[in-house]
Amino acid sequence: QVQLVESGGGLVQAGDSLRLSCAASGRTFSQYAMGWFRQAPGKEREFVAIVTRTGDSTYYLNSVKGRFTISRDNYKNTVYLQMDSLKPEDTAVYYCAAGPTYSTIIRDYNSWGQGTQVTVSS
Repeated sequence: QVQLVESGGGLVQAGDSLRLSCAASGRTFSQYAMGWFRQAPGKEREFVAIVTRTGDSTYYLNSVKGRFTISRDNYKNTVYLQMDSLKPEDTAVYYCAAGPTYSTIIRDYNSWGQGTQVTVSS
């Protein structure tokens, strides 16, 4: 498994941008597909964006398409989530996760960060 630490969350206004980072420990980062997930109060955790091991393919939750961009730097062992045009409904704790397969399914990921809070005010 890999250890993951998220950063970059905060309180912003609607329409603002944030960039989340997730730093991974270990030398096997490039062997993992990576994903960003989020959980709002009282709701189930949901996938937001995923990226393949090499970064050549990505997939997004419909509601964030065109606003969020996932990317990774395998030399820096880091995955990013650029979030633009933020909306109040994006408010949630955001988690990064690592897993052996490129998947939107939560149980396919076996390493999780501690989460970072994103709050978007209207």
